Amino acid sequence: MANLKGSHIYGTKGFLICLFFAVTASASAFGKESVPKGLIGDWSLDLSTNEPAWLKIEEVGGEPAIHMRVHVQSAGPHKITEFKDKRFTFPIKIKREGKNGPEVTTNTVNVGLKNGKLDGLILNDDLEKPYDRITFTGKKFAPIPKRPDLSKVQFGHPISLFNGKDLAGWHLYNPNKKNGWQVEDGVMVNNTPKTDFGSTGSYGNLQTEALFEDFWLHIEFLVEGGRNSGVYLRGMYEAQVVDRDSRMQGLQGVGSIFGRIAPSVNAGKEPGEWQTYDLTLVDRHVTVVLNGIKVIDNQPVEGPTGGAIHTDPTKPGPIHLQGDHTAVRYKNIYLAPVMKK
Repeated sequence: MANLKGSHIYGTKGFLICLFFAVTASASAFGKESVPKGLIGDWSLDLSTNEPAWLKIEEVGGEPAIHMRVHVQSAGPHKITEFKDKRFTFPIKIKREGKNGPEVTTNTVNVGLKNGKLDGLILNDDLEKPYDRITFTGKKFAPIPKRPDLSKVQFGHPISLFNGKDLAGWHLYNPNKKNGWQVEDGVMVNNTPKTDFGSTGSYGNLQTEALFEDFWLHIEFLVEGGRNSGVYLRGMYEAQVVDRDSRMQGLQGVGSIFGRIAPSVNAGKEPGEWQTYDLTLVDRHVTVVLNGIKVIDNQPVEGPTGGAIHTDPTKPGPIHLQGDHTAVRYKNIYLAPVMKK
């Protein structure tokens, strides 16, 4: 009994000692250098390839954490492999259209401040120019404004963004993609053979030629079962378009701001039924009314969602509709801009 008890005590002590050194090592891994306060925050990135990208550097539990996304793919957090001379090094996966379809590569990012400004480099020696060596700078987001009082916000007269006859006022985001969009019986229709939810495809996304700041948007959509699209507010924040029974739920389900804000309830309809979105964007806060039910109530959006076509929240942007996923239908699209004081 004594030996067993002593063994237990020794084992416990040994475990605690190992745990102490593990925690100490973890806490001191980046402790030799403090993270420059100028680096901490959200950044809209300006890449030499002109790809939309976003970076967030923060401290969590006293340790640095980094999120970064180039157009699509996961935003992390990414594993920091080195922090030296006040610069971070970490791997990031980037998804692009390749010669034989979508390709995902693992790249190395090095980022820090140079002369007080963001300075970054994305390297991948296996890629051809211009993707082998991408330089970038960035613009830091201002803090999110306080929650607006929507009862005091004045909206202008609603304007129709879709005339029900043709695609006047709209164009493909990437003119090199296939155009699956057309108008049928007063409905905007995207016909593609694609059935998976992959974030890239040979068919193109559609967007308004006009750019908008803050607004209320009404749009109606129809998706069949196992189909997926999205409505991007100002080209930055995606309101998810799927049916209520989709495998994508919560943060990725209908009524969500994709990957950012989950709806309070699943107010979606069955596959093949028309659904209605009323979406309000004011001061980087979003309200989502799905099929007459408020599912997101004036909540802040911290950063762009995956697939955003730009990442600067101070700039106006288009209404952008996903067409590179699967078939979808839209109609009755109206927008009322917020009136400036």
